[in-house]
Amino acid sequence: MDIIGAGKPASNGHASPHVSDGSDRTFVADVMEPSKTQPVIVDFWAPWCGPCKQLGPVIEKAVDDAKGKVKLVKIDIDKNPGIAGQLGIQSIPAVIAFKDGRPVDGFMGALPESQVKAFIGKQIGDGAADQGPSTEEILAAAEEAMDAGDYSGAAELFAAVLQDQPENIEGLAGLARCYLKTGDMERAREIANMIPEASRKHPAAAGIFSTLELASHVAEPDAALDLKTRVANTPGDLDARFELAGLLAGEGKHEEAADQLLAILETNMAWKDGAAKEQLLKIFEAAGPKADVTKDGRRRLSALLFR
Repeated sequence: MDIIGAGKPASNGHASPHVSDGSDRTFVADVMEPSKTQPVIVDFWAPWCGPCKQLGPVIEKAVDDAKGKVKLVKIDIDKNPGIAGQLGIQSIPAVIAFKDGRPVDGFMGALPESQVKAFIGKQIGDGAADQGPSTEEILAAAEEAMDAGDYSGAAELFAAVLQDQPENIEGLAGLARCYLKTGDMERAREIANMIPEASRKHPAAAGIFSTLELASHVAEPDAALDLKTRVANTPGDLDARFELAGLLAGEGKHEEAADQLLAILETNMAWKDGAAKEQLLKIFEAAGPKADVTKDGRRRLSALLFR
């Protein structure tokens, strides 16, 4: 039997009566005043923001589950840039909790449901939630942000781990990867060098050092073009292929570099005491196990090894 009104949106246009849209103009009435009697959480978002779309349903559900103990106000920063600018918000999604007319807590990025619930529980005084998310949960959230291309949000999460655990390998490696993704090679190297020598083969760290080593191949102007011409004119010039692979890998062109190295291995698996294979494995480490170049390259390498 259907229940009248079940599943219908509340009068505010949202599925929950505890969620509403706000604006710069109505911020005092929507957030500041109500926060004097109950916590008000503000979700700063924009329609074009992928992580915002991930976080939205999660935080709305968590607020609804709180049964009126907390209110959520969603503000589209494209239409309402004023308050976000005053609060110094530079990346979204950004979630800020208000109590007694002032901001008291917050986070950035699309956190997993468990962390969102913990955050809301903290605002309403849920003692079990005051413990906060575990290191593993924060690292998982950082990886989700990385996958979503939110490198700023991921960096903040990795940095949060390092505040409590300065030598955490996953945290250091993750932060270095964030800098690599944004092209700050110098800062990435600085963070990576904080990883102890004995831990640099750790799965989380190995790819960082491979990437930095590959990036040390700095090409002279037109060097890659000259080498491509040599390879095209003399396919058997394995030295030219190896040099070209190094330059391509240094530019982050892992697929093209792997093709050159696999061409060498197809001709001579033991070329220069396995130099081509060693370089290929570094590319796999730098790209990561989930990358297409790694999966396809390992399949092609296996075919060569067992032909």
